[in-house]
Amino acid sequence: MKKVIVIIVGIVAFALAYYAVQQIFFKESSFNKVMIEAANVLNESCPLMVDSETRLDNAVVLPGNIFQYNYTLVNSEKYEVNIPEMENYLELLLVNNVKTNPDLKIYRDNNVTMTYFYKDKYGEAVMKISVTPDKYKY
Repeated sequence: MKKVIVIIVGIVAFALAYYAVQQIFFKESSFNKVMIEAANVLNESCPLMVDSETRLDNAVVLPGNIFQYNYTLVNSEKYEVNIPEMENYLELLLVNNVKTNPDLKIYRDNNVTMTYFYKDKYGEAVMKISVTPDKYKY
């Protein structure tokens, strides 16, 4: 009987320890769930033409508190794009948007990195611009 009690106590202790570790180290943050829901709502409208050259394909939430928008440059091939010039131009616009857009305040408050990934009309990666908290908080 004593052996059965020791086994039961061991199983209970293991279950409690396992649950505690899951909650402390692996629990998805509540804000991560908010971001996933926001991406899901946005994705219901995708694909979405942003302008005559750019299509928003979808949004995803990535590990590391990253919210990523995935775009296609629908009329361009990678070799046609002046990538450094376009990156410089877009980064200024995107950083300013993240800094000032009232709809993104919740992301700023939660130190989210907003990433913008662009590919060409054939699916080739063109560029990725990440707006990190150090860029939009100062």
